[in-house]
Amino acid sequence: MRDNFLKIDEPSSLEKKVRQAIRLLQSIPQDKEIELCYSGGKDSDVILELVKMAGIPVRPIYKCTTIDPKGTTAHCKSKGVEVVMPKESFFKLIERKGFPTFRARFCCDKLKEYKICDIAIQGIRRSESVKRAERYKEPQICRIYGSKKNHVQVFLPILDWTDKDVEEFIKERGIKCHPLYYDEQGNFHVERRLGCTGCPLVADRGLADFKANPRFLKAYLRAGKKWWDSHDGLASKKNFSSIYDLFVQDVFFDSLKGFVEAKTAHFGPRLDDCKKFIEDYFNIEIDE
Repeated sequence: MRDNFLKIDEPSSLEKKVRQAIRLLQSIPQDKEIELCYSGGKDSDVILELVKMAGIPVRPIYKCTTIDPKGTTAHCKSKGVEVVMPKESFFKLIERKGFPTFRARFCCDKLKEYKICDIAIQGIRRSESVKRAERYKEPQICRIYGSKKNHVQVFLPILDWTDKDVEEFIKERGIKCHPLYYDEQGNFHVERRLGCTGCPLVADRGLADFKANPRFLKAYLRAGKKWWDSHDGLASKKNFSSIYDLFVQDVFFDSLKGFVEAKTAHFGPRLDDCKKFIEDYFNIEIDE
């Protein structure tokens, strides 16, 4: 007798996550403007679609860093996303503050992580890194930019989503992502990441980007030299004889000690001239 009853399919894991995301989005107070923080990446396209499904008014904003991957601005505009330009370009920041590093992330502060609206939606996911998993425990947080008065109420609708969830959702909804997610055959690669060119936070400290973009590298070094030449008493000048020494240490060595050992090596190859090393390694000519 029991077999005659209609069986109701249980919702899939992704369906549950989609419903939870929509409920969270629909719970956002709508008495203030809501910023949808759009980076041009796949997660941004997912939250843009979820917002449409939730039927809530938002202001999608892409904060241009001036060094995002090729095609990012065009992709943002194709999605109807507002493009906001920074007060200073990335290279102007280097001329004023030097090279960004893992510990000195001033470029993020000035180019990406600043407040526009009191309420924001972001596509952060725990599965992206161990640090994110440790840092983000709840789908709603208060983020402070500079001072407590300058805070933003942030909602994270896909916090618990995996790469598999993202890929399946993109396929089901027919979402067109940034061209760099697709190979020559048009296959989508969810594992690919978009980020600023030469970012010091990636595993290779931007080495692959510098190798693939020699014009960018030369502009990066020119801006660094302007900073180096126009600032007396820099702490960096106590450890490095030139901006090229500093660049090589930042990109190729895990510590100052390792760099010094390479410069003073008694056995094996010795790193005598960092400018020449850069030119040979990246196959460029540095203009001074």
